[in-house]
Amino acid sequence: MTEVIEAETMLDAMGAVLTRWTMGSAAAPAAAFWRAELGDDPTEAELRLLALSGQFLGAAVTMEPAATLRVLPDVPALTLPTLPEPLRPLARRILAAKKQAQSGIELVHFLAARGWTMHPGDWMPAAADDDAPDVYATWRDWAAIAAADGAARRQTNDRLTADNWEDFWPAARKAALAKLRHDDPSAARAVLEARLAGETADTRLRLLSLLSERLSDDDVTFLEGIAANDRAPKVKALATSLLGRLGHGPASGEDIAELAGFFSVKTKGLLRRSRVVQAEPPKTPAQWQRRKALFEGADLAAFSGALGLAPQELIAAWDWNVDHAADMALINVIVSTGTDAHVTQAADAISQGDATGLIAALAPRLSPAERAGHAETALHSHGISFELAQQVAGPAARLDDPLSAPAGKTLLAALQRDDAKPSDQFAELHALGLIASRDGAQRSLQRLTGAGLLQGDPRLDMLRLNAALDDNGANP
Repeated sequence: MTEVIEAETMLDAMGAVLTRWTMGSAAAPAAAFWRAELGDDPTEAELRLLALSGQFLGAAVTMEPAATLRVLPDVPALTLPTLPEPLRPLARRILAAKKQAQSGIELVHFLAARGWTMHPGDWMPAAADDDAPDVYATWRDWAAIAAADGAARRQTNDRLTADNWEDFWPAARKAALAKLRHDDPSAARAVLEARLAGETADTRLRLLSLLSERLSDDDVTFLEGIAANDRAPKVKALATSLLGRLGHGPASGEDIAELAGFFSVKTKGLLRRSRVVQAEPPKTPAQWQRRKALFEGADLAAFSGALGLAPQELIAAWDWNVDHAADMALINVIVSTGTDAHVTQAADAISQGDATGLIAALAPRLSPAERAGHAETALHSHGISFELAQQVAGPAARLDDPLSAPAGKTLLAALQRDDAKPSDQFAELHALGLIASRDGAQRSLQRLTGAGLLQGDPRLDMLRLNAALDDNGANP
């Protein structure tokens, strides 16, 4: 009993001791029970008190475990290898410097495109990180298991079916459905027909978007049912958008006719007559808002039909770079309701018309090779920045000599100005590191250090990671 009382007395006194030390005061007077051990020398007493209190707290004060302990499964191994150990500190520094969530996603997508993944000690996706590459699906589900009270589902590598739907955790299920859609579109649609209605609106939206892969007329009946009967307006809108890509958009009506009234189809040229679609500038703010609202509900086939044109004729005849708001509105209509061929045609037309800023909106519907090609063309022909090129190109870009573009010359000139600051051009250099090939990154580093930047300059981290990393990914 005496030992228990002494331990409790010491523990009670520790609060006063630690408080005095925190305030910069001597603490020995608060530990009267150790007076003999501490001695009379004030300096020596503080050192002895530090040693004794450290031993006491380390031996007598222990963290009690929770009443019920959960044993979590091991963090799953991914299908791609982890970033090599010597490069992990560099990746961590990039993540720390680019605090925005989107910047972290850019890095992990870049690594996945090159055939690598982050170490779980450096970065782990949250369960809700739906923008993370599919290779991290098992990690997202591991995070969901860790946060859940129980783990009713099992981890499975089986082919997804309507019967084993509940065996998959959400992220792995989405990845499995995406693979099934790529391999067997009809089977994927059948699984969705059986299981989609039981999911939340956000989940239904994410899963239904997977039908854009290998979309065909076989999907029309299912999509029409979703567009007519789903409980969530955003899910119905997506189904309507996918139907529009298949040429099954809503029938033309008064709204489409009203929208067409804001434009005119004219002819130009003396010998070779060609048509051009020109915007008639709205006269009042109310008309501007009305045109914007009409575009938001428009369908490409219906809009072109109201002008007496086929969709491909509308895109070819559009007068780009005259009314930017109309350009952007048409691009959004093409993205949501145009076919893949219409998206490719629009990207080509924009590139030729020097309206490359609009390609970023089309980019998610272009193939990786198309994205990289348009980014490289825009860099060299239209002088866009590396940041915009990265938005267009996405994570699969591998440009061999980006510094030879006008953006490179602008960047070098800005870095060599007399009033240049160590923090200048951080975003441009980061984007350059994301779009360059490995050889391109190595050559860019040589030119930049030759221009006066230090090898260890943090602004070169993304280029250094790119230059040091073996490229094991699939070509775009």
